[in-house]
Amino acid sequence: MLAAGGAAAPAQAAEPGTSPDRPADLVILEERDSLQGHLTVGVFGVQKDPSTPDLWRVNLWRQWPDRVVIATDVVRCDTKAPMRITGDSQHVIVRLLNPGGAISRANRLDHMVWWASCFPQQAGQDPAGLAATARQLGFSGQLPESEQVIATPPR
Repeated sequence: MLAAGGAAAPAQAAEPGTSPDRPADLVILEERDSLQGHLTVGVFGVQKDPSTPDLWRVNLWRQWPDRVVIATDVVRCDTKAPMRITGDSQHVIVRLLNPGGAISRANRLDHMVWWASCFPQQAGQDPAGLAATARQLGFSGQLPESEQVIATPPR
């Protein structure tokens, strides 16, 4: 889990060869074939941060045929600096986003997680088609996107 000034918690993985039950509130964002087999990506357990407005915590579900990995991301929904904070056991990754802007393979999942967290009614939709919606919600579509990768101390 990530928090202001905190570090990423390690992702949890299911036992190899088992297929855990999917959470009831899981929203599938994408399904595709990968080198490791069919991959399903979704989000669940979206919760508003009790102390910071426009900050949400969301569980990211990644399921392959032989395993499930669950990580917790933090998403900021404000119009001035929308972002997704994600990571793994070695890095925290802060991505500033531009809702309503250009969508590519490099930022598609970030935007899908962001929309599902900030505006659940748009979950699962292609973010490339949400430019008009973003503008109606007060996003300019003109923000610069960036990524900052921060190494975490070894454990």
